[in-house]
Amino acid sequence: MELKSYPRIYFELIFVGFTLFMGMRLPAAFLPIFADELDPTGVLVGFVVSAWFFSRIFIELPSGVLADRLGKRRLLIGGLALSAVGAFVCSMANSIYLLILGRTIWGLGTALFFMSNMAVILDLFKSSMRGRALGTFQGIEFIGSFIGAPIGGFIVGFIGYTGVFSLAFLLMICSLSVASISKDLRKVDTSRREGSQVSVKEAVLSLGTWGLAAICISNFLRMLIMMGIMSTVFPLYLNYQLGISVEYIGIIMSLRTVGYILSTVTSGYLSDMFGRKPMIISGTLLQIGCMYAYALLPSFELLLLIGLFDGFGGGMSFTSLIVLLSEIVPAEIRGGAIGMYRTFMDIGGLTGPPVFMLMFTGMGSYITFLTAMAILALNIALVVTIKARKPKSKPDQVSD
Repeated sequence: MELKSYPRIYFELIFVGFTLFMGMRLPAAFLPIFADELDPTGVLVGFVVSAWFFSRIFIELPSGVLADRLGKRRLLIGGLALSAVGAFVCSMANSIYLLILGRTIWGLGTALFFMSNMAVILDLFKSSMRGRALGTFQGIEFIGSFIGAPIGGFIVGFIGYTGVFSLAFLLMICSLSVASISKDLRKVDTSRREGSQVSVKEAVLSLGTWGLAAICISNFLRMLIMMGIMSTVFPLYLNYQLGISVEYIGIIMSLRTVGYILSTVTSGYLSDMFGRKPMIISGTLLQIGCMYAYALLPSFELLLLIGLFDGFGGGMSFTSLIVLLSEIVPAEIRGGAIGMYRTFMDIGGLTGPPVFMLMFTGMGSYITFLTAMAILALNIALVVTIKARKPKSKPDQVSD
């Protein structure tokens, strides 16, 4: 199917997601370093990263159910507004506690946005097209991430840490403006599925199916590594142990994002052809190899290459896992299932940074990376047990 046949709302959401992602990633190269300067004891550094996920744990599942029952637009707009508020608070941060507060609000906003946004995309396309549609969408979002990380790393020397957060605030306002005036997004709520009465309790009870439970646990483990290692320990490891500057850390993280971009698009097409599980397992194996290479190959040039492959592996599972979820739950509880999926993701994001920071400071980088490898291997064993079913396509969905 040609891109020109995709509905207009798809491209509007792409622009909003691209801008949001770029703003989110502007502080990526220096966030733990900035937090460490605000709190020289290092006790609260991990919580600056994990604060992003704290409030989300309590809102993901209810917001998923509300999206099914009340519509997705209000939650999406509200999420963008909260993201703007969070970025503004971070731009005012002169203490680590204010930075934690801003990150908490910002994370809550992105939770509402991504839950609603993902549900809209999955509803727009039938099963045989979801991999490529979602993969292309996420690939373009990650281009924003690719641009944001090095820009933030380079301009921080000119406008300071809080100045970078101010720029992120302006990007959040841009996303909010586009979403607010979208006519097609208004129609999403008008044409939402009538009579959806799935409660939070019913969504929780749906974990009784092993497939959904396994996907949620898998997502928890994936985020445990992503936030605990790559967003917290990794920048500190590069800066403190290898002596790599913030500017060059931004480049490494951007190359990792390039891997994500290439992978989410290509693996989306491949997963439509060959299945979701092969993509997830192959990508996780690639990540395991890269995790070991991080600890053994400290050269900047080699780290660029490893980061590229690591991002590619992560992208292979990122898109396929959520599409796999859409294929094992009925459409009428998809919002609640996505809420459950994202709740487990947030728990992993919340616990990963402090846990791996304690391990990093207490046992060193080598043991920390080995532990991450073991967790990724466990994730493969978990995914193998999932049995997917192909749902019937609805006649009103976009097709070939």
